[in-house]
Amino acid sequence: MSASGEPVLLTHDSDGVRTLTLNRPHRRNAIDDELWRSLRDALTAAGNDRDVRVLVVTGAGGAFCSGADISGGLRTEHPTYRMRVLSEVALLLHELPMPTVAKVTGVAVGAGWNLALGCDLVVATPSARFSQIFARRGLSLDLGGSWLLPKLVGLQQAKRLALLAETLDAEQARALNLVTWVVPDDEVDAFTVGVCARLASGAPVALAQNKALLNEGADRTLRDALAAEARAQAVNFATCDVAEAYAAYADRREPKFTGAWAVPVGDRARRGGSDA
Repeated sequence: MSASGEPVLLTHDSDGVRTLTLNRPHRRNAIDDELWRSLRDALTAAGNDRDVRVLVVTGAGGAFCSGADISGGLRTEHPTYRMRVLSEVALLLHELPMPTVAKVTGVAVGAGWNLALGCDLVVATPSARFSQIFARRGLSLDLGGSWLLPKLVGLQQAKRLALLAETLDAEQARALNLVTWVVPDDEVDAFTVGVCARLASGAPVALAQNKALLNEGADRTLRDALAAEARAQAVNFATCDVAEAYAAYADRREPKFTGAWAVPVGDRARRGGSDA
């Protein structure tokens, strides 16, 4: 529980968009053991919920996340035990099938910044501040930062961020492609709702395929990427969404995507398939 007696992680659903709000504002949403576990469980639940079309991660009280909570000082347990749940959170976030959006106000440092970078899109306000602060704490990158940063900014800039532990403002982060949009504080909520509405109205299977192809593409040869694209397209054509898109185009209307399978139930039964 937070200092106010509320849960350390708040969950809100609206029109296919699930928002997870880090709720430890008295610590600028620094993540303690309870919040790490809550994040892991919430990401697992979102990944298993077909009604969730978009996931938003944000923070309460004007801050996104000030990193892992180190207020308790050093511990006697070996750190590898604690790192397991961090690794689970990073992998779960990266592998979620739906698009993910980080809405960043205030500080996003250390693991907090890497939590934002682990999302597919990042919306920040001008007041946002970012730092890979680990080196200032005698620590090295975690929550996937060593993998994310070189892919996003290149090796040299990644080393700059990790070794110097500089603090960047929102525009500096955007110039390095670490922020997707910078939006005024009084507009960020409406802007994020609008982006999420567009994502939630998209074809869920196609978006999941696109996300996976892009996430995995950097580690593939062109031949591997082409083969993966062909497999993904076959998955898309097995849904009703492709036919719906063609019909909507012909009717000059917006499509209504569901992700439903196009193969009739009777055909699946005859082929020995399952509806599970």
